[in-house]
Amino acid sequence: MWQSLWESAKSNPFQSPFSTARCEPLTSHDEKALISRRNVDAANAVATTGDSCEFGSSKYFMLCGVGGILSCGITHTLVVPLDLVKCRIQVDPAKYKGLFHGFKVTLNEDGTRGLAKGWAPTFIGYSMQGLCKFGLYEVFKVFYSDMLGEENSYLWRTSVYLAASASAEFFADIALSPMEAAKVQIQTKPNFASTLREAVPIMLKDEGVYGFYKSLVPLWMRQIPYTMMKFACFERTIELLYKFVVPKPRSECTKGEQLVVTFAAGYIAGVFCAIVSHPADTVVSKLNQEKGISAIGAAKKLGFAGLWKGLGPRIVMIGTLTAAQWFIYDAVKVWLRLPRPPPPEMPESLKQKLAAKEQ
Repeated sequence: MWQSLWESAKSNPFQSPFSTARCEPLTSHDEKALISRRNVDAANAVATTGDSCEFGSSKYFMLCGVGGILSCGITHTLVVPLDLVKCRIQVDPAKYKGLFHGFKVTLNEDGTRGLAKGWAPTFIGYSMQGLCKFGLYEVFKVFYSDMLGEENSYLWRTSVYLAASASAEFFADIALSPMEAAKVQIQTKPNFASTLREAVPIMLKDEGVYGFYKSLVPLWMRQIPYTMMKFACFERTIELLYKFVVPKPRSECTKGEQLVVTFAAGYIAGVFCAIVSHPADTVVSKLNQEKGISAIGAAKKLGFAGLWKGLGPRIVMIGTLTAAQWFIYDAVKVWLRLPRPPPPEMPESLKQKLAAKEQ
């Protein structure tokens, strides 16, 4: 993007007054010819690449954000019943003794409609989170790669993935926190509001704006490690799958085959994500259920074993969720014809340096 702007600036007719070149005004015929030539050049560029925009452009980042909205908003809303039972196991393990028992108790008490409790804050909150998570990840990945340079960004690519995902998630959680707080209270507090419209005024009356952000720090503790694992593990798993498992290069795979690899890599990443972030997830659930308790107090009250309650359902949920998110995100990129660079390869300059050292 910046290179294009720079080239345009260099070739514009408003040159320095000290320049020796002179620009004559364009005639109507010349102007039409120039516009026509530009249109042809643009059409040729699109035809050559097949992409709808340039990698790293503002349009690219915005459309990646759209992919994030769809991937996170849809997937988290679809697993609301599983998320509801998981949260209830975390905050009241005596009543909800396991996944199947939790579903049974919930169905007996709330009926089938009770399994959808919290769907509205889930959809809104995770759509906002997805916009920031995926859109800003792409921004920070390009930003940190440019800072390091081509060779170092390849050598330190895992660190780039970790730093970019952590930076993106920091802002994504600020967007998510209010809706996450409302969702957990709707799902876990007995006799509380059953809809977002009812819950927000009650929360504002009880705790003010603080009530929507009191679990932000534990949310960072849960989501930042989760997202770092989610993105770094996914990126490296994609590399390994194409290198050791997929029998042909990515360039020779169809779009459908590439999406299957994306789903597999996403599921593997999701399992690790669930394990890394589960204790903090349990603390977040407990914080939003009980008023006036701190994160440390919630952790002490739960105990070490309590911090791991609901891990089984969460592995199933997060594994499926992460795989589906990456699948939808990549499918949206295909649908919108966004640039999809292949897994990184060692730059030729670095290959030459390594070859020179071996001689």
